[in-house]
Amino acid sequence: MVDFIREATLQTPSIAFHTNGLMTIKGRSIPDNPEPFWGDALAWFDKYSEKPCQLTTFKIDLEYFNISSSKRILFLLYKLNEIVERGFEAKVEWYYRKADEDMYEVGQDYAFMVKVPFEFKEYNDQDVAFAI
Repeated sequence: MVDFIREATLQTPSIAFHTNGLMTIKGRSIPDNPEPFWGDALAWFDKYSEKPCQLTTFKIDLEYFNISSSKRILFLLYKLNEIVERGFEAKVEWYYRKADEDMYEVGQDYAFMVKVPFEFKEYNDQDVAFAI
């Protein structure tokens, strides 16, 4: 299995899913047709989840996403939840701008829906949250 890497576009985030268990999603996700973009990512992660690393870490830093993307992100988190239920470790690092209370609340909503530990990481616009 090889890493899954997608560069960001104006409508889609960068995604870097690594076989070593580090998964990152960064940018904005507003594709008109989300299935071609998110379908590939979900299929890769589904395959990864068959034999995951002992620890899987999701780093998510989204400035905005639409409803259809929100559903796909939730599918990924549910799959991560299944990994935890099988005895593996997982965590989500949810990055958000200090001024973006909505994105913080969305992360809180996701954290409530799954049994995966969330760590919330606030940053200012001039800060660099993380590099993919």
